[in-house]
Amino acid sequence: MENTNRSVFSLSGVTGMLIATVLLLSILAGLTVWGIKAQQEVANKPYTIKNPQTLKMRARDNSDQKVIVK
Repeated sequence: MENTNRSVFSLSGVTGMLIATVLLLSILAGLTVWGIKAQQEVANKPYTIKNPQTLKMRARDNSDQKVIVK
């Protein structure tokens, strides 16, 4: 049986590879921008701790001690 349906520029050839590469790079760029924006947003919200002496090691109640400075 002879393969006569070969095409370099089909979706399974160079064109498909370029589409996949552009798609992956655009996803990478989008996630990078999203991450940078999230870091900048959190960096602009400093916090203080109400009473540092009452903090316990590995306690779930430690999150209640955090106060966001406005």
